[in-house]
Amino acid sequence: MDEKLKKAAVETTSGKTPRDEKNGETSTETKPGDSYVQSFARGLEVIRSFNAESASQTLSEVATKTGLTRAGARRILLTLQTLGYVHSDGKYFELAPRILDLGFAYLSSQPLWNLATPLMETLAETLQESCSAGVLDELDVVYVARVHTHKIMSTNLGVGSRLPAFWTSMGRVLLAGLPQDQLLALLATCPRVAYTRYTQLEDHALLAAIDQVRTQGWALMNQELEEGLISVAAPLFNAKGNVVAAINVSGQANRTNAQEMQARILPHLLRTAQEVSQLLRTARR
Repeated sequence: MDEKLKKAAVETTSGKTPRDEKNGETSTETKPGDSYVQSFARGLEVIRSFNAESASQTLSEVATKTGLTRAGARRILLTLQTLGYVHSDGKYFELAPRILDLGFAYLSSQPLWNLATPLMETLAETLQESCSAGVLDELDVVYVARVHTHKIMSTNLGVGSRLPAFWTSMGRVLLAGLPQDQLLALLATCPRVAYTRYTQLEDHALLAAIDQVRTQGWALMNQELEEGLISVAAPLFNAKGNVVAAINVSGQANRTNAQEMQARILPHLLRTAQEVSQLLRTARR
């Protein structure tokens, strides 16, 4: 698996609490006053320290990854263990199945995914290509629904997976839905990684690509994130006309080139996106 893509897919790259590098304390510069609960923020960082590459960790490893002291990490881990969110054999800690309740609370509170999944399944079956839905979380696209057909990437993607928004078709659709000042602010903080020889890295090229998405209403990504991966995405709109998510179809470039993706797959994708958006506009909240 390509290491740059693997890192992008499995790491949680946003939502981290800023830290003082010298002592591991949370920076006071970005804390929103008395409303900030530092211990809760640290608990979330401990949870996020577990991922596909660090599914099982010692106390020292958790402390190192989060910047906490051993004593602080121990208190949080034991609290999570008492609540059933973490298991331990006395040396190693790992997340327990109950941790899924946290993500399920979000998914179950949103009508989008229940509405979109049956239509996504029909689309994937019709096209014989994988179909996904995602939302924007700062610099990442977070997958919230996925229908597999073929294994198209060198990493396994599922609900909760993250990929860099500027170099995915869903990401560019979601970025195109942002106000320009918010888009520029994200671009200014975005790390640049040449995932493939096709990856666009310059600000002017990225902004031009996103502006094109705004104009045409869809995005096609041709091997910028991984060699051989091609995808096309369309926005999903809520009742206010705001872009709230994106849906895409992905394939292998050696089977489906850009021209075929646009001619054969895009019309089906746009029709499905319109159907899901219509359901969103009429769904009871």
